[in-house]
Amino acid sequence: MGRAWGRLPERSDFLRVAAQGIRQGTPAFLLQCATQAAVQSQMRVGFTASRKIGNAVIRNRAKRRLRAAADAALSTMTQQNVDMVLVARHSATTRDFSEMTTDLRKAAERIFRQLSQRQPTPTAAP
Repeated sequence: MGRAWGRLPERSDFLRVAAQGIRQGTPAFLLQCATQAAVQSQMRVGFTASRKIGNAVIRNRAKRRLRAAADAALSTMTQQNVDMVLVARHSATTRDFSEMTTDLRKAAERIFRQLSQRQPTPTAAP
């Protein structure tokens, strides 16, 4: 069984989401989300952890936990043409996993609502 989301591979995509996207903070991570520049077949997600949260072992653990939370929380969401970036915070390695997945689900739903309000609705031609 494959993932419900694809990988966000390019640094330029991370920077675009950070510059143009909507942010939602939680205790374990910061979620940034923006509509995709080019239409893709599925939602794309990227993960990052800065050196501020710890050494390489801790950063990798935080990113693994965020990937697992994304697998659990985003599998039911069918939102298309969205790029997401999850930025790990200090508590990403210690926060209860079920709370992390709940936080991700709620934050993603809030952001999807905001993105749908932000996009102009097409008007019918007279």
